[in-house]
Amino acid sequence: MGMEVIARILCLVVGYLFGLIQTAYIYGKIHGIDIREHGSGNSGTTNALRILGKKAGLIVFLGDFLKAVAACVIARIVGIFFFPDIVYPMILLAGLGVVIGHNFPFYMNFKGGKGIAATAGVILGLLDYRIIIICLLAFIVSVAVTRYVSFGSLVVVTLFFTAFVVLGISGMIVSPSTGVVCTGAELIESDIIIFLFAALAFYRHKENIVRLLHGNENKLFDKKKEENNSASEKD
Repeated sequence: MGMEVIARILCLVVGYLFGLIQTAYIYGKIHGIDIREHGSGNSGTTNALRILGKKAGLIVFLGDFLKAVAACVIARIVGIFFFPDIVYPMILLAGLGVVIGHNFPFYMNFKGGKGIAATAGVILGLLDYRIIIICLLAFIVSVAVTRYVSFGSLVVVTLFFTAFVVLGISGMIVSPSTGVVCTGAELIESDIIIFLFAALAFYRHKENIVRLLHGNENKLFDKKKEENNSASEKD
């Protein structure tokens, strides 16, 4: 097994360990509740916001966001110094590990969140201002217009994948280590990993998608509907 393969595996494993830091669960326990037994039962930002308030929602978001940023920063530094040909795949695999750990923590019977805050941390961790701006604006506009956080989340992961692919095809993705345009295997591998982010997000939001199609998805700050709908929500 080559060192680059081992590096990829380690990025995924280390990312998973970061993902196990369940901010909503920890915050809830500090305040005397198990977040999984309230609201949607989801250990993520939106459920924390609805059950514990705005301060909790912000803290949980930042915790899940920053754990992904931290994992990506470590992968970037190691990649630049030791594996310059696979820096982007290393960053993305570390981030994917965080999302998997967040969504499926082994010590919580693999019942965690839905990984959107962590995915946002990965987007920042790539340090591509174009993708950051596109995704941030898309989320703000889509949620402001529809008040569906789940819809905004799916828009973000879709644009994350689309923007990276388009920029890559256009020769506008530059290697963090060499400063030259990414092409070939590194770019294709990165595209595949980002596709997995999107696929995982859509899978975790499958119940939200059904509710969106039927017009009965919970809207942000819609208290009455939230009380009547305790089905799984987005993170």
